[in-house]
Amino acid sequence: MPLFPQDALNPGVRKREVFGWAMYDFANSGYTTVVLTAVFSAYFVGGVAGGANWATLAWTSALALSSLIVMATMPAIGAYADLRAAKKRLLALSTIGCVAATAALAGAGPGDVAWAVVAVVLSNVFFTYGESLIAAFLPELARENSLGRVSGWGWAFGYFGGMLTLGLSLAYVIRAQGQGLPASHFVPVTMWITAGVFALSTLATFALLEERALPQAAAAGGSGVRASLARLRRTWREARRFRDFSALLACAVAYQAGISVVVALSAVYAEQVLHFKQTETMLLIFLVNIAAAAGAFAWGYVQDRIGHRPALGITLAGWIVMIALAALATGPGLFWVAAVIAGLCMGSSQSAGRALAGAFSPEQRRAEFYGLWTFAIRVSAILGPMTYGLVTLLTEGNHRLAIVSTGLFFVLGLLLLAWVNVPRGIAAAAGGKVVFAGPR
Repeated sequence: MPLFPQDALNPGVRKREVFGWAMYDFANSGYTTVVLTAVFSAYFVGGVAGGANWATLAWTSALALSSLIVMATMPAIGAYADLRAAKKRLLALSTIGCVAATAALAGAGPGDVAWAVVAVVLSNVFFTYGESLIAAFLPELARENSLGRVSGWGWAFGYFGGMLTLGLSLAYVIRAQGQGLPASHFVPVTMWITAGVFALSTLATFALLEERALPQAAAAGGSGVRASLARLRRTWREARRFRDFSALLACAVAYQAGISVVVALSAVYAEQVLHFKQTETMLLIFLVNIAAAAGAFAWGYVQDRIGHRPALGITLAGWIVMIALAALATGPGLFWVAAVIAGLCMGSSQSAGRALAGAFSPEQRRAEFYGLWTFAIRVSAILGPMTYGLVTLLTEGNHRLAIVSTGLFFVLGLLLLAWVNVPRGIAAAAGGKVVFAGPR
């Protein structure tokens, strides 16, 4: 049986188009890997902010602000994209914005806190817009019974993009450190590398990916913005019908809050608690990406076989184990084990969640529903890192206690997942009658 079967795709969809779609995951993974996780987060705390007591909270606050902006705008953008069949056009604009703002991070040196915050906020806002818009193409490409594996293809391929960007950055950092150059010299270069790989890799996406949706008649009933907001209000009013999508959003808020901490603060934790050097942290994140690629790819097939909810539940249990190991680690050995588990769980859990959101999205409202999905993810991106930052502030820098508090988000996510009824959610998306009761 081939690894990439044609029958996993909808009629008329060619594999080259799926490759173009997956190339966007390849392109934008470098941003999360280098900017949010491995390099700039730790540089902001220790370099730009000078290691001040408020530095971690300032970093998490910048990410929280970007999430608030996305929460206020993305659902309406998703509704507009559906009405105007504008997913690809909006994706191009968000890509340009993220690339430009990432390049602007190269101008942030020691003491340039305001510049760094503005550039981080803008880059993360545009990154998130793109992440939501590209996800909305998934149900157009994959058959309903293959959403898990096709989503996994994209996530797995994406991590290779993250490894490429991180590998190029690591090579430059090692060379610069060998010449005795400070972080204020080599970190800006890694931002240029990240922006360059992002821009070049998305060329395949815009060349191969098709906008299959057609403009909807509702768009003629007023301006695009008014029609989009009216449609969004209708979605909220109909939340009772889409009860399982709503339950999934609540679950996602919980477990993605924990993932947001790992993405935004793992490098900070490694340097502040275990005293990792910059190159050690980058090597650690490189290993995490390898594990995440394997997890996303393999788990997509498992998900389609055992079901969306069990697959997501197993990964959440894995996250709980990972947090326990990270909190107990007093040396690099146990922390490296925790990092491998984090990688496996990260790729699989995010791929599983994206696929399940696609299964619960009505055909004509996919970008809108993925806009609501992004809204939930942005809530978690505020809740998780801000909780971590506040714990470190109130405990005078106790990162170990902060990581323990993160584990509670995964426990809550596992509990909320019990109320997601997959057959009922799929039936609601298809416009069918609700015939299942209770958690399933």
